[in-house]
Amino acid sequence: MSDTDTTTTRDELTGYENIPVRTRIAEAPRPFLEWATVLIVLIAVEFGTYASLTIATVERAFVGVTALFDILLGFISEGAAEAVVDLQQGVSKFLVGVADAAAALPTLLSREVIPNQGHKLGPNGPWQGTFMGLEPAVAWGLRFTLLVVYALFLSYWVFRGWQVYREHYRQADWTPTDDMVGRLRGHRWGQFGILVLVLYLTMAVFGPALGPTTVEQNIQSSYSYEIEYYNGETGEVESIPVGDANFNSKSKGGGENVGPMSYDNYGRFHPFGTLNNGRDLFTFLMGGARITLIVSGMAIGLATLIAAVLSMISAYYAGTIDLTVLTVADGVVSVPRLLLLIMVSAVFANHWLGGIIDGGFILAMVFAFTTWPFLWRAVRGPALQVAQEEWVDAARSFGQRPRTIMHKHMLPYIVGYLLVYASMSTGGIIIGLSALSFLGNGLGINPPTPAWGRAVSLGQDYVSTASWHISLISGLMIVLLVTGLNAFGDGIRDAIDPETEGTEGEEAAAGGGA
Repeated sequence: MSDTDTTTTRDELTGYENIPVRTRIAEAPRPFLEWATVLIVLIAVEFGTYASLTIATVERAFVGVTALFDILLGFISEGAAEAVVDLQQGVSKFLVGVADAAAALPTLLSREVIPNQGHKLGPNGPWQGTFMGLEPAVAWGLRFTLLVVYALFLSYWVFRGWQVYREHYRQADWTPTDDMVGRLRGHRWGQFGILVLVLYLTMAVFGPALGPTTVEQNIQSSYSYEIEYYNGETGEVESIPVGDANFNSKSKGGGENVGPMSYDNYGRFHPFGTLNNGRDLFTFLMGGARITLIVSGMAIGLATLIAAVLSMISAYYAGTIDLTVLTVADGVVSVPRLLLLIMVSAVFANHWLGGIIDGGFILAMVFAFTTWPFLWRAVRGPALQVAQEEWVDAARSFGQRPRTIMHKHMLPYIVGYLLVYASMSTGGIIIGLSALSFLGNGLGINPPTPAWGRAVSLGQDYVSTASWHISLISGLMIVLLVTGLNAFGDGIRDAIDPETEGTEGEEAAAGGGA
């Protein structure tokens, strides 16, 4: 019996007619069109940012995946491996060009539209080059505020899309999701986690526009750019390479310090102060947020995919297959994660594979390999439970294929649990990634690419001095993000099952650490 016949038979027995969503929208298009119009406008005003980030992420993932194929095929055929490398280079070059073209597209809230970098024309001003002649701090604050408000409203509007679907296009009057959302609306700790997550995504996506300068100009290629400033000694506007300006704006305690919310001697505003090498700390943390998002996102995404597939297969077939997966998971868990990360980083330190995503790709693969057993263990119980439910037995009796049963009847049941434990395990991945960057010596993200752990390391010698801000602010960013992820997981868990106690979530979070 085919899946089509099975669906028809079920509809005839239940009297339920499954009308496609597009048909329901066509019958009453106005609510959808009103919501979609606003969403299109919101995306259009920052389309260049979304497009460049998406294409750059795809390019990095493609290079990483083809690199693995290159290594595997190298043991079989050198010709095939070379063909993969040629394909990799060609596609990568094309995607990089497309990403650069997308990044060049004008956006509404870019630093070009609301610039904050400029210089005084005299000892008391006015400022030239900044937005409407405002002080750099005010111009930066205006752009920062508008971007945060934009991101919060966009997040709300995406949620509003679900409300429109529920009110106008969903066939069922009630689903368990309604109760989950209702409980989450009253869960202040969970809402705190959602807010932290939205703000973190805002930093990662809009980091180049949020910072008072850019990573390329201030960190990666500082001697390729120049800035103008008013020299009080000569009374003239002069230019200086950014690298030299950084060298003279170090925060190393004592009389050598540029603290939070202050200007340096070159008229540059630093919201979080500068590092011990004079680079802007706020810009450094924004760049670190993006690489952290890419690496941790790849790691937890792959780990979640593996855990979801294996949990459904082991629960559906049970017996020998379940025992085999359990044995493999126990073997992976027995490997010390931090030791494995250090070993892999050392082995690939000078290998071209270790340079993909600035060393982040190989770390993401190790994190995924060592994280999926924790996620699998967390959802194995719910998967076994749903595999024994009557509706799964009914689906078998209708002749549905195992793959269809897993996708339609088992996955929706365990996806909530996966979201809970994945969010908590992500915190462990971020801590592990930061720890490696803190240790340095070829571990973690390769410099000069910003990494939060490296910022903590750079400021550890100045904690008790006037340059306390370097380690403290960077460390607080890590703590706040990990706490927010755990709060988000707690909120989702309590929304799914209000009777659940916190011990399971705490164990999962602890298990996700390095």
